Amino acid sequence: MKYVEVGGVRLSAIGVGTWQFGSTEWGYGAEYNRTEAGNIVRRALELGINLVDTAEFYGFGRSERIVGEAILGHRSEVFIATKIFPVGLPFMTEWRARRSARRLGVELIDLYQLHWPSPLFPPRATMPRMRRLIERGMVAHVGVSNHDLGAWKKAEEALGRPVLSNQVLFNLVHRGPERELLPWAQQNGRVIIAYSPLGQGLLSGKYQDSAPSNLVRRRRGSFSAANRARLAPLIAALREIGARHGATPAQVSLAWLIRKPNVVAIPGASSVRQLEENAAAADIALSEEESARLDSLSA
Repeated sequence: MKYVEVGGVRLSAIGVGTWQFGSTEWGYGAEYNRTEAGNIVRRALELGINLVDTAEFYGFGRSERIVGEAILGHRSEVFIATKIFPVGLPFMTEWRARRSARRLGVELIDLYQLHWPSPLFPPRATMPRMRRLIERGMVAHVGVSNHDLGAWKKAEEALGRPVLSNQVLFNLVHRGPERELLPWAQQNGRVIIAYSPLGQGLLSGKYQDSAPSNLVRRRRGSFSAANRARLAPLIAALREIGARHGATPAQVSLAWLIRKPNVVAIPGASSVRQLEENAAAADIALSEEESARLDSLSA
């Protein structure tokens, strides 16, 4: 496994995203939540993955509980990241952090992230309360999610210390973070956590000929017939490059992403086998030429 060392932390370049844990909208079924989700986390730890990302909003707390049960007896092997959703009053921050920690079965949350910028309260109302969580030993690091560079900087100013990470949509077809967020992170020792690094499966090539049956994906314009046709040259290149490396298009997509300094990716997994495939992407070394080709087709 490849690791990224930034800001005093060591993160696996491939982590585990758990949005689907405990949720019903993905259509994975009850058995997935009872057994497979926990197996995914445990297998990830065996493979050297230490970054597990969840949120109080995922499955309305069920994702955190599933993760907590899966890491029992393995706390030292895991970097736990969770998020607080920007609803409710700022004074509730500590109470909600305690509830997340209880569901996770941990005393310390390694990374506590503001899920979105609050529509009601500025950083100066929320970030000092996050700082107190650090001072009280409840949280090791603070992060944000879905923040542009200006909002990230304001959060850091209000926190009075580094905001370690920004978790954002980042993949071959959503490259916005490369403009401002990534250069700033690289210059200042921060981390970009890429969510939906495979475009929820779009970059796997599995849906190139037909739309997905899953409603979460099907409702997204990125899976429209027109968009899938537009991406045909990129998918073809992913397949061709993958064939050279004995890899899938999804693995090549992940390898392209984590090739960038200060970037880690948190793909989800519908099975242990998919988790293993995601982890193996960390071992793929794309050439400059291959990376440049993907850049040109996804610009």
